[in-house]
Amino acid sequence: MRIAVLAEQAAGERRVAATPETVKKLIALGATVALERGAGTGASIDDAAYAAMGATVSDRAGAIADADILLGVAPPVPDSLAGAKRGAWLVAGLNPFADRARIAGYAVLGVEALAMEWMPRITRAQSMDILSSQANLAGYKAVLDAASEYGRAFPMMMTAAGTISAARVFVMGVGVAGLQAIATARRLGAQVSATDVRSATKEQILSLGAKPIFVEKVAGIEGEGAGGYAGEMSAEYQAAQAELVSGHIAKQDIVITTALIPGRPAPRLITDTQVASMRPGSVIVDLAVEQGGNVEGSVAGEVVQRHGVNIVGHRNVPSRLAADASALFARNLYNFLSAYWDKDAGRPVLPPDDEVTQAIVLTRDGQVVHPRLTD
Repeated sequence: MRIAVLAEQAAGERRVAATPETVKKLIALGATVALERGAGTGASIDDAAYAAMGATVSDRAGAIADADILLGVAPPVPDSLAGAKRGAWLVAGLNPFADRARIAGYAVLGVEALAMEWMPRITRAQSMDILSSQANLAGYKAVLDAASEYGRAFPMMMTAAGTISAARVFVMGVGVAGLQAIATARRLGAQVSATDVRSATKEQILSLGAKPIFVEKVAGIEGEGAGGYAGEMSAEYQAAQAELVSGHIAKQDIVITTALIPGRPAPRLITDTQVASMRPGSVIVDLAVEQGGNVEGSVAGEVVQRHGVNIVGHRNVPSRLAADASALFARNLYNFLSAYWDKDAGRPVLPPDDEVTQAIVLTRDGQVVHPRLTD
């Protein structure tokens, strides 16, 4: 069983799909590991650290040749996998809805593409969930990015010259990223509030010491989607939320938006009019900018100013913490491979009737097989 660790080729991608720690563990399972030269450079890991754990280091063609499993972070271009043997697994974040032609390209190559971001949110798969591990870091980094753009202090400070008020931070969307943003802003001393379409998150917000901002008296709207993700709101709920949020946003110094719906454009949470209601020098961080954005006027890859408000739209936020993001991502992949490792076969085996198998396998035997991509 030969496992290849690919160097990332996407612009701005600094993460790596294996670390020396996970290479050692994979070898202990019985695999051999080949690393594409320089794969860990963006995450501050040199080739020698991998070699010390038993990996061989070569160019891309050498790493791919005869590999049974290809590990990556971002989806590779199919042409970059030339030389991969038919039936090899491609295990990475593949963003299937963004480019279906790319998924079809994997099928033509004959590789079995496994989309790790489609890992089901079930208890036994939590340690394999790349979305959660990366979103946790994104929520943390969003607060630091906001603090960098904000021209004032976060905590209340009482000095001989007078008192500085605490920054008011509003988090919209209380998934993994939102919860971490709340916790981080609280640690920095901000006055934090948060909202979500899922009423079950109210207790989570309170447990972190933040104030929940929720629409009341709109019956039957819970916002729960499949797998614990947010669903789409009704028109009635959207109108009620817009009215509530508009008044609240105008009083905030920093707003962090994190709302995503799988397979759909990010919901619009903040309009240009609401941006204009904030005082000059305020900051908005749009973590959904790469999927269309939660904020009107946000631009992917840029920090723009509208009505005196700085709107932060950094791409690939976890990659801005490449060392830690790589460590967590690599453990997710190792946890997945080790959970399905068959000692007799000397390799991982995915049972066809397994819930994880059915959720993540996109291509097999030269065909796109996932129902979400074939319906």
